[in-house]
Amino acid sequence: MEKERRIKIAQEAAKLLYYKISRDYKQAKKKACRDLNEKVFPSNLEVVIELDKFADEMEGKTRSTLNIRLRQESLRIMEHLKEFNPKLIGGVWRGTAKKGSDIDITVYSDDIGSVYNIIKMKYNILSGKYSYKTAKGKTEKYYHIYILLPSGDEVEVVVKDLTYMNEKRRCELYGDYITGLTIEQLKKILDTDPTKKLIPKWNVK
Repeated sequence: MEKERRIKIAQEAAKLLYYKISRDYKQAKKKACRDLNEKVFPSNLEVVIELDKFADEMEGKTRSTLNIRLRQESLRIMEHLKEFNPKLIGGVWRGTAKKGSDIDITVYSDDIGSVYNIIKMKYNILSGKYSYKTAKGKTEKYYHIYILLPSGDEVEVVVKDLTYMNEKRRCELYGDYITGLTIEQLKKILDTDPTKKLIPKWNVK
């Protein structure tokens, strides 16, 4: 009974995220609980699974086409930035991108200006800014470059110091490590199975 209630709330939270009524998972789950007068709190994993299902229902075959296009666009950007060891992460890496999703790429360099100038020569930069994250007494600092492609798709390139190249970070949604895709790995995916979903098998339902 409780499992059914959790799924029901997760489904409602997924809809709130899909329609961008809520900006993040925590907010969506809280609103779903209030709207349904429930106190059972689903996990991020339960919500992201329902969100993936709902996006498939709403977008059908066009979602597959979208994921292929975004992966192809990602490859072109990453090849321009190949000297900075780019990795494709986020929904485009996972193959779970949906309408309105952006492309997320991480690069590694101690020279933000070099990254910025290469992007500026190729693309329309919307903005750039630093972000700060403090955890366990340590503050991390990254630079974000936001790009608008001719297709209308948006890209976020995060520049991290070289010291982060071998970092291992857990995904807050699926619980596995965020490995991403290198240029060669992305090429292989596009050649062999361009719509493949890269999510933990034990989480697939």
